[in-house]
Amino acid sequence: MAKILIIEDDADINNLLTRIIGRQGHEAVQAFSGTEGKLRLELGRYDLLLLDLMLPGMRGEELIREIRRTDPDVPILVLSAKSALEDRVSVLEMGADDYLVKPFAVEEVAARVAGALRRSARRQEVSGQARPAESEMRGGGKEKGRRPLRFKDMTMDPDRREVRVGGQLLNLTAHEYDILHILMQEPGKVYSRERLYELVWQGGYYGEDNTVNVHVSNLRKKIAAVDSAEYIATVWGIGFRMA
Repeated sequence: MAKILIIEDDADINNLLTRIIGRQGHEAVQAFSGTEGKLRLELGRYDLLLLDLMLPGMRGEELIREIRRTDPDVPILVLSAKSALEDRVSVLEMGADDYLVKPFAVEEVAARVAGALRRSARRQEVSGQARPAESEMRGGGKEKGRRPLRFKDMTMDPDRREVRVGGQLLNLTAHEYDILHILMQEPGKVYSRERLYELVWQGGYYGEDNTVNVHVSNLRKKIAAVDSAEYIATVWGIGFRMA
């Protein structure tokens, strides 16, 4: 049973989400403002956050930034009436893991919650070891990837899930780390957006989904803040590889 925090100021929507969570066999904790959500996060840990953006007290975007400063791994599913592409991209760049536009279907919320928890459990299973390479996911050996990985001036420690460039630690989200780890295991290999999505998010890819592009863009910004050299190259029409 997962413990899920719902931060939504509309009581009807909050109660609906609580019922959805309850039917899935999980514990739902309700908060009705950004400040209340922040307080509950300070008092305990949660397996997943369901978060509105237009909140009283503290806006959802501000709360995401606060959370990501201290916890890069807790999954954040945003549910918002903001449907513009720039809003969705901006929130994903801040560190949200998924974005669902209101009004939403009950079945889709349930599926997104289940998917987020499944991916989070998968990350916990591989904690202390490297995320499996594509070959390992198909049943290959498990030892590959336990050693530190190096590319140019970048070093990845799979045991700690840490990445350093020139000795400086990068503050990566769980998905950013997973994408980079897949690319670093086989630097010469080009991974399509579809394949990266399937490996990292453990689900089917839909062509209009911009999630992979956003996370790669965020990775590039964080690396560029430390080193101006190119580390991730776009192979136009295909995907990405280490440069």
